[in-house]
Amino acid sequence: MIDSKDLNNYSLLADFYEFTMGNGYYKSGQVDKIAYFDLFFRTIPDSGGFAIAAGLEQAIEYIRNIEFSDEDIDFLRSKGVFDEGFLSYLKNFKFECDIWAIPEGTPIFPGEPIMVVRGPIIQAQLMETMLLVTMNYQSLIATKANRIVRAAKGRPVFEFGSRRAQGYTGAILGARAAYIGGCLGTANTLSDRLYDIPAVGTMAHSWVQSFDSELDAFRMYARTYPDSCSLLIDTYDILHEGLPNAIKVFKEEIVTRGFRPKSVRLDSGDIAYLSKKIRRELDKNGFEDCGIMASNSLDEYVIDSLLKQGAQLDSFGVGERLITSKSDPVFGGVYKLTAIEDESGEIVPKIKISENTEKITTPGFKQIHRFFDKDTNAPIADVISLHDEDFNDLETMEIFHPVHTWKRKTISNFYTRKLLVPIFDKGELVYEKPTIKAIRDHAQSEIENLWDELKRFDRPHEYFVDLSQELWDLKNELLNKH
Repeated sequence: MIDSKDLNNYSLLADFYEFTMGNGYYKSGQVDKIAYFDLFFRTIPDSGGFAIAAGLEQAIEYIRNIEFSDEDIDFLRSKGVFDEGFLSYLKNFKFECDIWAIPEGTPIFPGEPIMVVRGPIIQAQLMETMLLVTMNYQSLIATKANRIVRAAKGRPVFEFGSRRAQGYTGAILGARAAYIGGCLGTANTLSDRLYDIPAVGTMAHSWVQSFDSELDAFRMYARTYPDSCSLLIDTYDILHEGLPNAIKVFKEEIVTRGFRPKSVRLDSGDIAYLSKKIRRELDKNGFEDCGIMASNSLDEYVIDSLLKQGAQLDSFGVGERLITSKSDPVFGGVYKLTAIEDESGEIVPKIKISENTEKITTPGFKQIHRFFDKDTNAPIADVISLHDEDFNDLETMEIFHPVHTWKRKTISNFYTRKLLVPIFDKGELVYEKPTIKAIRDHAQSEIENLWDELKRFDRPHEYFVDLSQELWDLKNELLNKH
């Protein structure tokens, strides 16, 4: 039997090879070997112009709670492949790594490390799966949510996907990521409790069906919530029953009590056509301030199409296509060794070479510098460099494509910001975690400063992510050597 508390301990949530390699490192005397790993992704979902970093808070929580119980050790021992010394190492596990990461809510691009881990190779290796599953999923959903929010063109978007999420963790953390991406709230009550994300919701069709008539259902709801009355009007016939019944109840139950109706909601039908009809009737009856919400299998493409058709919609509830990122449901994050330290402490860069050029890694201990235009504060380019390089004192800089090196550009009038910030120092947390509201505000501010060409859905501009000359030389040297 599994104790319920074990379901909240993710120390064993690792690919089995992370433990077999750890055992091998132990037996070969490499317990103290220092390694560097980069966590990065290769492609932007939905062929977008940028992605959004999310999940760092949960990664921190996981790291701070790594421990292997007696039951965990007994389980690993039962596999019959682990040295007792390695099991003792796990039993007395003490996290000692340094970690740098890009703060949540920051726009990110392929090839640049979202996180850098430096520490004893066993420890750094054991975190691979959990760091990936944490950062991949929330970055995916934050990115998708922001696309949907941008398609809504200032209209509120709410995350309604809990029941279609891939498991309860997806429902909870998906709501968190969607809020970072720009959604105003969630239908998930537990996400409100855990992360202070506003929970919203009114009624389902079952409420209407449970009464003798739709009118009775609307009356009771209006009497229960006169100051925030929102009615779902598509249980039966929208234009001949739902809307007339809603208007009747608004007049008799809401206005007479000194309140105004909040909205009507559509969950089916030809939403563009129906919303126009509904808007005219609401306005004709003096309810110009009553909003119309849509919530039927929406995503950025559907919302964009509805608005282009002139749909009279004021807000959106988006479910399955957001919480699963249905149109492109994989965020291709990977975790690769980039360097080790030899016995003298010198950093020895490592590279993985592949016939698929996109799978060739960039070696070394790195930092990312984002270059901003001083006049507009818009990002110009990202330059991945070795960790000790600095470009702030330069008046001009030539950047170049890391593969097509003849593509070059000289930039000036810039300032830079290092994207990777310290999170753990020798195992101690040194990062002050921001509130979810601060993360969301950071994302909104950062995205507002991006060039519009980067934010379009159809063939967005490709943002420059280049290597510094020193890092390019190092990579090229290792490629030629092998």
